[in-house]
Amino acid sequence: MKQGEFLNVVMPFKDKLYRLAKRLLVSSEEAEDATQEILLKLWAKKKSMANYKNVEAFAMTMTKNFCLDRLKSKQAGNLKLVHSNYKEEGTSLQNQVEARDSISWVERIMEELPEQQKMVLQLRDVEQYEYDEIEALLGMKPTAIRVALSRARKTVREKLMEKHSYGIG
Repeated sequence: MKQGEFLNVVMPFKDKLYRLAKRLLVSSEEAEDATQEILLKLWAKKKSMANYKNVEAFAMTMTKNFCLDRLKSKQAGNLKLVHSNYKEEGTSLQNQVEARDSISWVERIMEELPEQQKMVLQLRDVEQYEYDEIEALLGMKPTAIRVALSRARKTVREKLMEKHSYGIG
């Protein structure tokens, strides 16, 4: 695979790699470093990439594994999830503040989810992956994916309802 071909194959999903890395790692800088590492590893494997049926799934799996390895080597207390796909165009300041508050609460709740639920929720609801793609990426059975997703969504919903009912932060 030549440089131009490599760029055409890899660049369309590099932002997904970054978002996954950002969801799992401490900061934007860590996520950028991880994404760059993965892109370098993919570049090193560019000759054998033609053999991969789904390069994006392979790259996402590499990113997940790389980030989880990084997390294992860090102190858990220093980790923080920060992520937002929210665009603030054409909305009132009040709506922007409320949306940011809700996003912040969802991020905090997701931070507390078990790792598997966090990954499934990120891939399905944030990245919009199909169930079969999540199955390939995480090596989980379809039933386990649905159960983890259902539990994660239920936890997020309950904790958000609890927060809004009591209005405590």
